[in-house]
Amino acid sequence: MSSSPPAPAPAEFAFDPARAAPFLTARSHNGWLGLQYRGHGTDWVELELPWRADLIGEDAREVLASGPIVSLMDMASGLAIWTRMGKFQPIATLDLRVDYTRAAAPRGSVFGRATCYRTTRSAAFVHGIAHEGDPDNPVARVQGVFMTIAADPRSVIHG
Repeated sequence: MSSSPPAPAPAEFAFDPARAAPFLTARSHNGWLGLQYRGHGTDWVELELPWRADLIGEDAREVLASGPIVSLMDMASGLAIWTRMGKFQPIATLDLRVDYTRAAAPRGSVFGRATCYRTTRSAAFVHGIAHEGDPDNPVARVQGVFMTIAADPRSVIHG
């Protein structure tokens, strides 16, 4: 049995976050949040979480709650991992640390940019920021580890 890495996906099947994000952000929790694709590079992706009144944390302060920002950064991280790998494969969030540096501005969107800076056979490492348009003045910083799942464990034959 060979332990060599799988061959890279043909160019026509390479993961493209600009094409995948509208599909992935239009469904389930991400769709309900209204996440929107904003841009990407070879190892990073940026999404937007638009302000909505039903996403605020406190009625007296019209600021996005922390939960939707965590979801924004988790999705941006996953997209960054697939972008760096050049393919879609199952991943699972093992640890996503979010350090809030300040509150977001009232009634403002938050942008999440995540970068996948390292991958191994079974893990991917990301860091990123949540900001309101000025990456030098972040709302939060994130650091995370994701498990990469190379094969569907349901397809493993036990014998």
